[in-house]
Amino acid sequence: MEKYKRETLLLIFLTISSVATSTSPAWMPMDGNNPTSYCLSWRLAIETNNVRAWRIVPLQCMRYVEVYMLAGQYERDVELIVEHINVYLNEIVLPGDGMDAWILDVDDTCLSNVFYYRLKRYGCDPYDPTGFRTWAMKGGSPAIQPVLELFNNLIETGFKVFLVTGRDEETLRQATVENLHNEGFTGYERLIMRTVENKKQSATTYKTIIRKKMMEEGYRIWGNVGDQWSDLQGEYSGNRTFKLPNPMYFVP
Repeated sequence: MEKYKRETLLLIFLTISSVATSTSPAWMPMDGNNPTSYCLSWRLAIETNNVRAWRIVPLQCMRYVEVYMLAGQYERDVELIVEHINVYLNEIVLPGDGMDAWILDVDDTCLSNVFYYRLKRYGCDPYDPTGFRTWAMKGGSPAIQPVLELFNNLIETGFKVFLVTGRDEETLRQATVENLHNEGFTGYERLIMRTVENKKQSATTYKTIIRKKMMEEGYRIWGNVGDQWSDLQGEYSGNRTFKLPNPMYFVP
């Protein structure tokens, strides 16, 4: 609890700093010819998957993404999605044979990497695999609280929760397990990570293969939650898919 309070205070500090230094406040309504209006349209386009394979956040949108992630709108968006997931959960009657599965992605679904991407100008800098691996090794990613609550609800309801991530098995398993445990993600069925066998596969292909294997084992995938379209696309995606917002990066 104390750790969560410190992280919340840090987020508030970063938000205040952002507001104080911004020359064009992103929270004020503006006309259609200004950067903020463009960035709002850009974020809508990427979240609806109309803009694909984008590599970096447009530089003029850095402040917009920062304020979106830190000033409360991101949290409200995630909370709304989780509310709708819970509505769906209330409609499900589990057979009770222990084969009812739910899939959650890890990065920016269970654990937030906003502190890392702050150093990368919220995605305006190109993806740095070495830098991200160094960050992930520290195990300091905080839980995304509405998803943690969803996770606990799924466990209590009787689902077998599978955490499926593109993180590297060989180098990041121990750090990821500890990070998840420290943030309250305990009791999941499996943490599935990339191995040498699927290292060069796209995220869509890799996660499709994992889901296929799960269904071959007899699991019913009731739901699938991720922050990337590649978490949810492909075959065997589950009965319902739910995408969380992420304007900081795109994973093909």
